[in-house]
Parts: sequence; C-alpha cells; structure tokens
Amino acid sequence: MTKLVVATEAIASGEVSRRQLARQYTKLHRNVYHLNGVELTAADRAHAAWLWSGRRATVAGLSAAALLGSRWVPAAGPAELIRIHHNAPPGIIVHKDDVADDELCHIGVISCTTVARTVFDIGRWLPFEQGVIRVDALLNATDVAVGEVTELATRYPGARNIRRLRRVLDLADNGAESPQETRLRLALIRGGLPRPVTQIPIRDARGRIVRRIDMGWPQWKVGVEYDGEQHWTNSEIHAGDIDRLEFLAELGWRIIRVSALHLRSDRAGIIRRVEQALRAAA
Repeated sequence: MTKLVVATEAIASGEVSRRQLARQYTKLHRNVYHLNGVELTAADRAHAAWLWSGRRATVAGLSAAALLGSRWVPAAGPAELIRIHHNAPPGIIVHKDDVADDELCHIGVISCTTVARTVFDIGRWLPFEQGVIRVDALLNATDVAVGEVTELATRYPGARNIRRLRRVLDLADNGAESPQETRLRLALIRGGLPRPVTQIPIRDARGRIVRRIDMGWPQWKVGVEYDGEQHWTNSEIHAGDIDRLEFLAELGWRIIRVSALHLRSDRAGIIRRVEQALRAAA
C-alpha cells in the first residue's frame, strides 16, 4: 500500500476503501493520510505538506534539504513550504519570502527550492550553529559550491537575517560528514585556532588515497578526528582505528581524538590538546 494518500483521490480511484482508510491509515493533514506502522522521514513529511497544499506550494528550508538528499534532517520536525498563502496547520510552517522561478527545481513531481536557494533560506532561518550544521550537510550531499549561494544572496541584499547568512557561509564547509564534525570544527575556530582543512587525503607511495583525516593542518601534520560511539563499542571499528592511528603515526601525523563527551563538556581541553600538538609540530 502507498505510504501517503490524498483521501478523496484514493477513494475515488479505488486505491483504498473508506473502511481501509479508517482502519489502516492515520490523518496527518486535511485530506492527507499516512499508512499505520510506517515511520515517516523528513522527506515524507515534506511530501505530505505539499499534498496538503493541493500540490501548489514549493517545499523549502529543511524539508527541501531532505528532498535534495541531505542527511540528519530531523524526521519529527515540521515541514516547511513557500509560495502559498494558506494558514498553516500544526506540523507545517509556511514562509512568506519571495522566490524567483530560477530558484526552483523539481524532485520527482514535487516543487522544491534549488540547493543554492535552500542554503540561502536555511542560513537565515536557523540559529547560527544549527544553520552551519545543516548547510554543511546539504553542501556535502550535493557538492554545490558556497559561491553559488553568495551569488544568489546578492539578489536580496535587504533580506531578513542576511548578516547571519553571510556568517554561516563564511564558515560552511562541504567536508563535514556529520553534525558533530561541524560542531568540532566550529569549536576549534572559536578557540582561536587556524581554520582546519577538512577530509585531508592520505596517499600511499603510488599516489592513491588510502586514508582520510576528518580535519586538521596538513602543513604541520596535525589532525583532529571525531570518534562517534561506534568507535568505542564496535570491536572491529576500534581495531581498525588502532591500525589506522599507527599508520598515520608512522607518516609523522599527530592525531587528536575527540569524543562526544569531550565536545559536550571539555571544549577547553580539546583546544589545549590541539594547541600542544601544533606547538610540538611547528
């Protein structure tokens, strides 16, 4: 059965009966139902909101990011739309911003803001750190350059929160492969350290990339890596980390490992350890 249905259309076509709709589906928005027992993703909620609009609105913000392939978009968050003037029900946010036709694309049949426009919106609508995290994730998923967004922003010099967007774009980096990596990079910069390079390639004697370091300073061979829980609880991953760190040490790299606890409660300690490694290297 279909995950999402427009009730009147599904009944008229015979896709579901009224009894099936009542027993097997739950109302999400007016005339829009989802199949019971199916976990809805952020992309599903975006699709449902677009159906609620009568297929007339454009998906925007984090909902657009989810449709465009970005990871880690909260599944339980409200869907975001633009280019519609209806009052939004619970679970949907309608933004009133202007959007040009060349800032739109289609994901399947769904109208959606382009990557550049989506970054432009996220960087203004979200608090600063969350904006950098979500922009990093979208740039990582799409390989769109920050310059495209900067160029788009020149169209709207007086847009609300445009200064925040500029700060976000200044620190955005498509090399971040998780929200925690973004938080770690921001912590290093806020701690007064030089901006690190992300996803540093390590090559073998033949020039092939055999490893990557999350972030660091190649000129001094100092790297910083965020280790998620799996690095400590999965024995295979942990063993691989040991081999990897020994390999990098043989090449002269100093690696600072950071856990979620470090990032949450000891950022000063992270900065101190990195500073010590940089001093020793330089």
